[in-house]
Amino acid sequence: MTNDIPAPDQAPGAPHPREAVHLFGQDSAERAFLQAHAAGRLHHGWLLTGPRGVGKATLAWRIARFLLATPPTEDDGLFGAHPPPETLEISPDHSVAHRMLAGSEPGLACITRTPNEKTDRLRDNIVVEDIRKLGRFFGLSATDGGHRVVIVDAADDMNVSAANALLKMLEEPPARTTLLLISHQPSRLLPTIRSRCRTLRLSGLSPQALAAALAQAEVELPPENDALAALARGSAGNALRLMSLGGLEIYAELIAILGTMPRMDRIRALALAEAAAQRNASDQFHLLLDLADILLARLARTGACGMPPTPEAAPGEAEILSRLSSTPARGRDWADIATQISNRARHGVAVNLDPAALVLDTVFKMQDVANRP
Repeated sequence: MTNDIPAPDQAPGAPHPREAVHLFGQDSAERAFLQAHAAGRLHHGWLLTGPRGVGKATLAWRIARFLLATPPTEDDGLFGAHPPPETLEISPDHSVAHRMLAGSEPGLACITRTPNEKTDRLRDNIVVEDIRKLGRFFGLSATDGGHRVVIVDAADDMNVSAANALLKMLEEPPARTTLLLISHQPSRLLPTIRSRCRTLRLSGLSPQALAAALAQAEVELPPENDALAALARGSAGNALRLMSLGGLEIYAELIAILGTMPRMDRIRALALAEAAAQRNASDQFHLLLDLADILLARLARTGACGMPPTPEAAPGEAEILSRLSSTPARGRDWADIATQISNRARHGVAVNLDPAALVLDTVFKMQDVANRP
C-alpha cells in the first residue's frame, strides 16, 4: 500500500491495533473467550461486535497474539497440563509479538480493504480476490502444523462475492484455524455468517477506560475531558476524531446557536454553515452532522428524563437543554425531528447537496421545534 493511502484498519491519529499492549474496559469479552479456550470449546469463527472505536480490533489482535503464542494442551509436557491462562496478555518480548509487530508472523493473515491497482485508491469494499488469497495462506502456513488466525477488519466491508467466499470457509473451516470477524454493524452481514460465528459483544468505554485507552495511544487529553467523554460516547475512536477535527469547538458553537433560540442568531448560524462548506472541510462537515444528531438526542433525553444528561458537553449546555426541552412532550418533539433531520441530511449527502444548505436546513428545523408553544 502506498504511503499516501490511509490504513483501512487504523483510526486517524491512533497507533495500529497491533501496537496496543493493553485493552481497556472489555474484561467481559476477554473472559468469555478465555473460558471457551480453557474448556476446549474454541469455536472456529468469532464475531467481534460493538460500536466503532471501543477496542474490537485491539481485542482481535490480542486474541491472535494469544493463540499463536500459547501452545495447545497436548504440548504441555509430561507433568500434566499447566493451569489455564487467566489473561490474553503476551509479553511484548515474545517472538510472536515481535513478528506480529513487524507484520511477518506466518500464522496470521489480516484481510482489509485493498487499493485498486488501476486507480491506486482504496476500494470501498473487501472484494472476493482478497478472500481467495487466504487459500495460499492456508497452504503455506499448514506446513508448520501450528495454529493459524485470520482477522477480517471489517467484515461489514465485504461485498456479496467476498461474503459468500468467506461463508464457505466458515462452513468448512481449515484445521487449526480461528477466524476473527470485526463488525460495527452485524445486521449488514449475511445471516448465515452470523449463525456460524460465536459473538463477543464489546460495550462502550467508561470515562476512566476511555482516558486509559487514549493515554496508551499517547494522546494528551484536553482540559475539557468531561465534555470529550460525553461526546465520544464511550469510543476512543470517536474521541480521537473529535480532537483532531475540532469537535468540541463545533459542538460548543451548536450549543451557542441553540441558546439564541427561538429567535436564533442567523448570522452565527450562517457562519457555521459557510465554515462547513469550505474546501477541504469535508471531515468537519460530516462531524458536524454527527454532532447535530448527538445534540438532538440529548435534547430528547432531557425532556424524557426531566433533567439534562451529565456531564455537560459544552459550557451552558444544561441550562439551554432544560429550557428548550422542559417536558416529556417537548422531548418527544425533539426525538421526532431528530429522525427527520438525520434522514434529510444523509439523503442530501448522498445526492451531493451543498453542505452549507444542509447545515442551515438542520438549524432551521431545530428552530421550528424551539418555536413551538
